Amino acid sequence: MSALVLMSIVLFALMTYVGKWQGVRAFIAFFLNFGALIVLLFFLVNPDVPIILVTALLVVVVGVINLFFINGVHEKTKIAFASTLLTALLIFGWITWLNEMGSIQGFGEEEMDELTIFSLLVGLDFVKIGAAVIVMSTIGAIMDVAISIVTALYELAKYDRAITRRELFASGIRIGRDILGTDTNTLFFAFFGGYLALLLWFKDLSYTFGEMINSKVFSAEMVTIFSAGMAIALVIPITTILTVWRVKKSDLSS
Repeated sequence: MSALVLMSIVLFALMTYVGKWQGVRAFIAFFLNFGALIVLLFFLVNPDVPIILVTALLVVVVGVINLFFINGVHEKTKIAFASTLLTALLIFGWITWLNEMGSIQGFGEEEMDELTIFSLLVGLDFVKIGAAVIVMSTIGAIMDVAISIVTALYELAKYDRAITRRELFASGIRIGRDILGTDTNTLFFAFFGGYLALLLWFKDLSYTFGEMINSKVFSAEMVTIFSAGMAIALVIPITTILTVWRVKKSDLSS
């Protein structure tokens, strides 16, 4: 038995024990997400397919898998799903503009030695591909923040029927502030942990600090981290507004 199979069995057992049937669905969602990413990569390398459309479809599919499939279809997951789509749309437009302004798309000079034997005229829009990659990197954190805020506000409104819209909105923002710091730092360490080899590579190349922070490879990673933090900060008020509107609308109609 390989280490990967053993770890998969242990993970499945733990998720089933803690989450029961919902944990089983979460485990299955791993493989569904992997399949969705493979399909996305197939379409991204096709120059005839609009990258924006592919990215939007991926966000929808991933949202359905991680919100509706795992947690079920109800008001809370619907609000989290709408918040995720709106935030992903806004952040995609921002990242596309930022990539064009910063010229961080494509390959850095450190990577050109390995690419000199290949043609770079592949007919792909690396600006939009870069934006799509960043959206894919942040979509999980966006959904996590959205469902956390929705669930907390629904529980608060459930046990305090007299709470006003203003008070409920203020509570959502306070909850979001507590989530913002931890999630942003989680993404920071996740990205830098994954690219620790990049820092070691810069050390081997004897880069100065100025050369390191101005390199295209490092700048692209920093843009990803900053964009992820912006997406988390943006989804907090969006989710809070949608939740307050929906909760109070339900109270008025009941």
